[in-house]
Amino acid sequence: MWDTLLNSNTQWVLLSTTILGVAAGIIGCLAYWKRQNLMSDALSHAALPGVVIAFLLIGEKNLFFLVIGAAISAFVGALLIQWITTTSRISEDSAMGMILAVFYGLGIMLLTIANRIPGGDQSGLDSFIYGQAAAMVTSDVLTMLTLALLVILVVFFGFKEWKLFLFDRQFAKGIGLSINGMNTLYTVILVTTIVIGIQAVGVILMAAMLIMPAVSARYWTRSFLTMILLSASFGGVSGAVGTWISAMGSGLPTGPFIVVTAAGMFVVSLILGKEKGLLVTYIQFRMHRKKAKTRVRVRTGGVT
Repeated sequence: MWDTLLNSNTQWVLLSTTILGVAAGIIGCLAYWKRQNLMSDALSHAALPGVVIAFLLIGEKNLFFLVIGAAISAFVGALLIQWITTTSRISEDSAMGMILAVFYGLGIMLLTIANRIPGGDQSGLDSFIYGQAAAMVTSDVLTMLTLALLVILVVFFGFKEWKLFLFDRQFAKGIGLSINGMNTLYTVILVTTIVIGIQAVGVILMAAMLIMPAVSARYWTRSFLTMILLSASFGGVSGAVGTWISAMGSGLPTGPFIVVTAAGMFVVSLILGKEKGLLVTYIQFRMHRKKAKTRVRVRTGGVT
């Protein structure tokens, strides 16, 4: 077991998935309060065509160029969602569902075409669907770490602006904060987080990395800052534990174990969370019911 953890490749992968989990947890909080959890799912799937197109253009699996292709494709998806919502009677949720399905279908079609190209350079390209963290090399990890740290710093240094943007837009406008600019920046960091995680977790499971840590953190606090810190911790622990479990086995997929770990934390938070967790809610209900019965007995002089 320890020999596996002492392996340099495993350590690099463990570091990258931990940082990815932290970044996803932080951006997931922004998506949660912006009420756009489905947007992360839509853009995750919208990134797939860009990955395949970038490969077809450069002819090799260079993560940097594949990430650029995924980012462009996801941005196009985001713009199309906004365009459909503003120029038609279609709701935002419906637009997200349409883009998710169309872009994912296009990605699978292009992936099928790429797999039929002779030469074998496209081998492993389909790992972007489900993720394959173990296949990452040092340059891939460094690319992920650089972009993930950039996303974390953007949120950290602009925390006050993000808080105003999410909770008090009228005041934000009053002090000169550009709402359109913040919307654009939000889309940029959301897309960046998605595209750096698709090789490790995959386009299908990346949305879960953004949603579950934030939702889990919400059951423990009412403070936005505390929620971000908890969500980042849950995401980081999920990335580390999921990677560690997959490294213990032979050929076990990393992405699914990361997501299952995050799901386990969500279940614990759902039951034990002090902010409307099931157990706390049940205890409060019983106490309220007991107090109500006591008041009734006092009013009736103890007659039941």
